Amino acid sequence: MIFYIIGIGNKIPDFTTEQRDIIRGASVFSGGKRHYELVKHQLPSPHQWILIQSPMPKVFEAYEKAGGSIVVFASGNPLFYGFSNTLRTKYPNTEIRTTPYFSAIQLLANATNTNSSELVTVSVHGRTWRALDSALIQQKTLIGVLTDAQKNPAAIAQRMLVYGYTNYEMIIGEDIEGVEEQFLQLSIVETAKKIFHPLNCVLLKKKAHRAIDFGILDTHFMGLAGRPNMITKMPIRLTTLHLLDVLEIDTLWDIGFCTGAVSIEAKLKNPNLAVVAFEKRTECEAIIDENQKRFGVPGIQVVMGDFFEQDIAQFSRPDAVFIGGHGGRLEDLFLKIAPLLRTETTIVINAVKENSVQGFEKGCKAIGYEIITRHVIVLDHHNAITLVKAKSIKNQR
Repeated sequence: MIFYIIGIGNKIPDFTTEQRDIIRGASVFSGGKRHYELVKHQLPSPHQWILIQSPMPKVFEAYEKAGGSIVVFASGNPLFYGFSNTLRTKYPNTEIRTTPYFSAIQLLANATNTNSSELVTVSVHGRTWRALDSALIQQKTLIGVLTDAQKNPAAIAQRMLVYGYTNYEMIIGEDIEGVEEQFLQLSIVETAKKIFHPLNCVLLKKKAHRAIDFGILDTHFMGLAGRPNMITKMPIRLTTLHLLDVLEIDTLWDIGFCTGAVSIEAKLKNPNLAVVAFEKRTECEAIIDENQKRFGVPGIQVVMGDFFEQDIAQFSRPDAVFIGGHGGRLEDLFLKIAPLLRTETTIVINAVKENSVQGFEKGCKAIGYEIITRHVIVLDHHNAITLVKAKSIKNQR
């Protein structure tokens, strides 16, 4: 097979001479319903059209059955979060030739005379919020967002309101190059209340920087009622993040998150970090939710219930594990997480009692880990805290 991917806009395309030659020499074409309406009058007769729609395995099956040369029409730039990348993943050894058009984000920036020198583009089209969350936490100056039917401008604005990102304004392009083309510049509050044309994309333009302390004061977190000391104190929290290597890892497990302080600061330091936070105290679910909103940290995966009763195999394998709570069952905890640890996974605990340090040492021995760092910190009038970091013995050899 050989694929010719032709990017087109939201209008009847004016093909180049080279593209016309490719189209005239082909009999099998593919694209969405909207693409077919735009190009069908320029296709040779007879021809076969393979509709791109779910489930995708059936589309690939049709391609393989057709064989030969297949011309695919795709929106905008197929190399930019587009179908050329999908085909390259599916058929890594197949010849794929792409001629791109302007992306929707490029068209929106150009039409609204927006300086795109600092533009960072993410896609939530059929994807999670993760890339957009990361860009917002970093407070990028200009964020382009490729949307879909559910994650539309209003839904994006509503999420931004929840996490306090009102320091942006939104530029929306609707039906760009179509008969209902329209460009709007709205506040996040205004956007959250509107209904938009189903074909749209967004620019988020930062108006002011939202200041969040590098180390958040303990008193700024919502805490457990009547237990203000049930939080990893800020200086110890920052040291803990250093021991966890949060700037270098992809996935952190926070076992016994309580207020969520470690999870929240970890994600603020590394917005691309996937954080899975476990806690059995039911009241802590509302606490971490409120603290995420206070400090603008969406995207933490919160898992409620007894850790020892969880099917932890369903979660992304951790590059680092912070043990904030263990219910006196440290050795059992080590045995439970051991099958999911990577060779290089780090485990860190902040222990107040000596028997917790001893339990940590026994747990390490049980799964072939060794302690590589130990710090004892006394902060103000509080009890001494022992910070212990362990790595796999295999990783040390």
